[in-house]
Amino acid sequence: MSDTSASASTPALTARFFRWGLAFLLLLPIAYKVLQRNSALWSKWKRFAVLGFLGVGCYNSFQYLALQTSSPINVTLVASSTPVFMLAIGAVFFNQTIRWQQVIGAVLSIAGVLLVLGRGDWNTLANVQLVIGDIYVLIATACWGFYSWLLTRPDDPSEIRGNWAYFLMAQMVFGLSWSGLFTTGEWLAGDAYVHWSWPLAAALAYVALCPSLLAYRCWGLGVQQAGPNIAGFFANLTPLFAAVMSALVLGDLPQTFHAAAFALIVGGIVVSSRR
Repeated sequence: MSDTSASASTPALTARFFRWGLAFLLLLPIAYKVLQRNSALWSKWKRFAVLGFLGVGCYNSFQYLALQTSSPINVTLVASSTPVFMLAIGAVFFNQTIRWQQVIGAVLSIAGVLLVLGRGDWNTLANVQLVIGDIYVLIATACWGFYSWLLTRPDDPSEIRGNWAYFLMAQMVFGLSWSGLFTTGEWLAGDAYVHWSWPLAAALAYVALCPSLLAYRCWGLGVQQAGPNIAGFFANLTPLFAAVMSALVLGDLPQTFHAAAFALIVGGIVVSSRR
C-alpha cells in the first residue's frame, strides 16, 4: 500500500503527504460530516489519533524511508514477515491463541515469497545484504500489525463504524496531521525539492485513489471479517502480483518458480485459515 514512483520527483515523506492530502480531498465530499463539531469522532479522538499515527503516519513513512537506502528485494523480503508479526502481536497484546496451523501457514507463505525473490535460485538470497532500510521495514511491519489489530476493536461510535467513508476519514484527518509533522521535519533537515510534472501528478492521483482509499477500505473490511491473522497472509501475495503485472506490462513471462511460489503462499493461506 505504498508508492515509489512519486518519490522519484519528491522527497519520500513529502510524496506521502501529497498522497494523503489528495486522498483527503477526494473523500471530503462524502465524509465531511464526520469532521463537524457535533460528530462522535471527537469523543474518541485519542483512538483515531493512534490509528492515524500507525496506519497513515508511521507505516507509509517508514516504507518510503526504507526505499531510500534499501533495495526493493530487501524491502519485500523483510516485509514477508507480516504474518509472523500479526501472530506475535495478537498473542502478546490482544490475548489471541496461536494455532499450529497458523505457524505452518506462515512458514509456507514466507517460503513462497523467498522463492519469488530468489527467482528459483537460493544463491540469490544468500547474497542479500541487510542495511538500515531493512530496519525501517521491520518498524513499518510492526506498526501495520498493531494498526490491523486495533481495527478489530468494536467500541467505535456506531455512526462512524457503520460508514466506511466516515471511518477512514476519522483516521485520515489525524494521520494527515502526523504526516504533515513528519514532512516539516524532512524539509527542515535537508535540501528538499519537488519536481512537478504530469507523470508525478498522475502517480499521485493513482496512489491517492487506489493504495490509499480503495486499499485501506478493503483491508479494513477484510481484517474486520477475517481477522488480522488471516489477512496478514494475503500481504505476501504482493510479489506474485508484481510478477503478473511484469508479465502483462513488460512481457516478462512467468516461470515455473512463480507457480510453485503461488502454491506455497496460497497453501499457507488455506492451512492457516482452517478451523
